[in-house]
Amino acid sequence: MTKKFEGRVAVVTGAARGIGADVAALFAEGGAKVVLLDLDKAVADTAKEIAARNGIEAWGAVVDITDGPATEAAMNEAAQRFGGIHMLVNNAGITRDNLLHKMTEEDWDQVMAVHLKGNFLCTKYAQKFMVQQRFGKIVSLSSTAALGNRGQFNYSAAKAAIQGMTRTLSIELGPFNINVNCVAPGFVDTEMTRKTARRLGQDPEEYKAARAKAIPIGRVGVPRDISNVICFLCSEEASYVSGQIIYVRGGPETRR
Repeated sequence: MTKKFEGRVAVVTGAARGIGADVAALFAEGGAKVVLLDLDKAVADTAKEIAARNGIEAWGAVVDITDGPATEAAMNEAAQRFGGIHMLVNNAGITRDNLLHKMTEEDWDQVMAVHLKGNFLCTKYAQKFMVQQRFGKIVSLSSTAALGNRGQFNYSAAKAAIQGMTRTLSIELGPFNINVNCVAPGFVDTEMTRKTARRLGQDPEEYKAARAKAIPIGRVGVPRDISNVICFLCSEEASYVSGQIIYVRGGPETRR
């Protein structure tokens, strides 16, 4: 892989594992210095592994992105350590699935806090460095759930809102040479989707196989499918792409 991200600094949230860890690794393969943020303490080990494997600098920090002062401090330290912030991937997310009549206020508030307040805070405190540099790439993770999904009233609402935030920020930040885009994955085999299968009382592998039957290309996604698109959007090849919502789902599902 060419070092197309050499000299760049990438911040990825929800990066201890799954899509977040994979996209951080792909940035590192491209020569970027990477900052991994997560509530999971395993984020430090993930950062060390990525640094050792790619010969780049990486920092993994335990940060609650719904905490304004903590998020601002993390972004400031990232910029101070590595000389700026050029790319931000808002990947952190949680699910608290339930039908509306069973959903609690806490289920609603937690999902909104992580997906929306977290996205707001991370973007707010990272973009100031991008504005100073007159260069930046911001990619936020939405989901096909934004189109509606039974039992995910809160998650669907949050993921749809992220799309609106993306379009608005592309207008506000475009004059500063900052591209803002959104990737909306379909079913991806991660620990989060495996937890969903277990919650439904199903074997994760059987659940995955059943979901694959409804996907035209005949398989579910893997983290690298999503990371490849994110890294494209953060590359110079995508310098004229902004305010877009890109669904990465193997084609429209043919049945539920």
